[in-house]
Amino acid sequence: MNREYNFKEIEEKLLKEWEENDLFKTEEKPDKDKFYVLEMFPYPSGRIHMGHVRNYAIGDVVNRYLRMKGKNTLHPMGWDAFGMPAENAAIKSGVHPAKWTYENIDYMKKELKRLGFSYDWNREVTTCSPEYYRWNQWIFLKMYEKGIAYRKSAVVNWCPHDMTVLANEQVIEGRCWRCDTPVVQKEIPSWFLRITDYAEVLLDDLETLKGKWPEAVLTMQKNWIGKSVGATIRFPVENSSQYIEVFTTRPDTVFGVTFMALAPEHPVVLELSKGTDQEEDVKAFVQKYLTMSTKERGIVEEKEGVFTGRYAINPLTGEKIPVWVANYILWGYGTGAIMAVPAHDERDHEFAKKYGIPIKPVIKPLEGEWDYQEKAFEEEGILINSDGFDGLKSSEAKEKITEEIEKRGIGEKTINFRLRDWNISRQRYWGTPIPIIYCNDCGTVPVPEEDLPVLLPENVEFTGMGNPLEQVEEFVKTTCPRCGKPARRETDTMDTFIDSSWYFLRYCDPHNEELPFDKEKADYWMPVDLYIGGIEHAVLHLLYSRFFTKFLMEIGLVDVEEPFSQLLTQGMVLKKWIKIEKLLEILGVDENITLDELKLKVEELKSK
Repeated sequence: MNREYNFKEIEEKLLKEWEENDLFKTEEKPDKDKFYVLEMFPYPSGRIHMGHVRNYAIGDVVNRYLRMKGKNTLHPMGWDAFGMPAENAAIKSGVHPAKWTYENIDYMKKELKRLGFSYDWNREVTTCSPEYYRWNQWIFLKMYEKGIAYRKSAVVNWCPHDMTVLANEQVIEGRCWRCDTPVVQKEIPSWFLRITDYAEVLLDDLETLKGKWPEAVLTMQKNWIGKSVGATIRFPVENSSQYIEVFTTRPDTVFGVTFMALAPEHPVVLELSKGTDQEEDVKAFVQKYLTMSTKERGIVEEKEGVFTGRYAINPLTGEKIPVWVANYILWGYGTGAIMAVPAHDERDHEFAKKYGIPIKPVIKPLEGEWDYQEKAFEEEGILINSDGFDGLKSSEAKEKITEEIEKRGIGEKTINFRLRDWNISRQRYWGTPIPIIYCNDCGTVPVPEEDLPVLLPENVEFTGMGNPLEQVEEFVKTTCPRCGKPARRETDTMDTFIDSSWYFLRYCDPHNEELPFDKEKADYWMPVDLYIGGIEHAVLHLLYSRFFTKFLMEIGLVDVEEPFSQLLTQGMVLKKWIKIEKLLEILGVDENITLDELKLKVEELKSK
């Protein structure tokens, strides 16, 4: 008896038998309990690495075990195939993105098959194929019909290296998630999806995932959605019909406002300063911070600002208050403007001390004394210097003052979310064309469903500068589907996170040519019972997938509210394991260090 295991001969024989017998093919069997196990599908970069193997091996073990237990399991695989690397390869070597991508898929597919994973390859999806991205366009049109997809000019995150827009979620510590280039702010027309319309339900339904998803992921999504309750207040600009709108969670401090502060990106900043002695100083300040990356903005410790030369009026007191532009105010949250209360906000206090702005206390501590010139008091207290509200506790005063604001018609109670609408426009070739046509007579016209897919042209030149689609005349020039006159196509393509926001549903019915998927089949398989992937997708892919599922449920395509019942974040394969205590020792810090301090320490060491 030969005791040597000839893995090459034995495994190749088994793999051939599995493929010939279609061993892992899955069909709907209503009389059997189903189990849908799924790993996040890979980008076809060219090679499988150990991170893939760890992730896919977990799913494979689960799938095989449950199949042996009699479950009807679905375990598919596909390719998240659009994106910048393919376009970069075209720029560098002249290889067309499609050729580069499909060659990589072929190689990686062979690797996965050689590993013996139990995938149903009959259900394979490739997001860069017209058979798939046709349905991206179809879903976009449905969102357009419902007012969820819309176009506007806006200040956006812009990657100067990739020359494309990034969603907030794709800016990691001020840098492009893909190429690590510092991100800047730029105003251009873009297409958005109203994910904010779903903010409340996305937040509320996190409760249904407790105990099934890692607590860290739930916390990250909750913080990213960022619900806060407060008041919107409108401060009139002196000698003007304009007003500055702010959102505050502290309406109890409104009597202590001594200045307004606007983000450098705020659209009224330059207009306010125009014609004043401060105009040139404001221009220089705005230019400085608009060209600074968001990461650099985030780590600037010193508060800086410039007076606009204009004043606003506190609508509750009638007091005239100066309007400043400040580097610590961000355009991406609230209204991009604040009512600054130095006595009760530490950042405002630091700014006011630096520029000699008055500090007016309007809340005193419940017990003890406090020197408002030395530091801000931000806790619960008793109102003072607040007209008819003196003596109220802060919590009570918030409600009473908000009622007064509404009564006077100068604002209203407001629920605010940190979450912003999803900018899906990307100025590049290798992505799903946005199915919109612009006509001089008819305006913005959606491509008719029967004309889908809008195909990517093949004869494209890749220079690395701007959007290649803009240079393809036969793509750009078209006719209006309404009036038949000459028109032009939208040349932006969709963010590649669109592709991965519903692919798990396409696996349920991957060859459907009439719809993205059949509802009956989706209702049988969905939700995914176990989803396996990286925690780095907590506020990207996982949030977007939840949003898409809720929209598709609204239009009657599926009957599930959450796409993934249980989530397993598998961790990362590292070259060397190290205990956290040892890491802190190496960095020379103690165990009480905060996460932000730890990040700064790591950045400091990297710079050395």
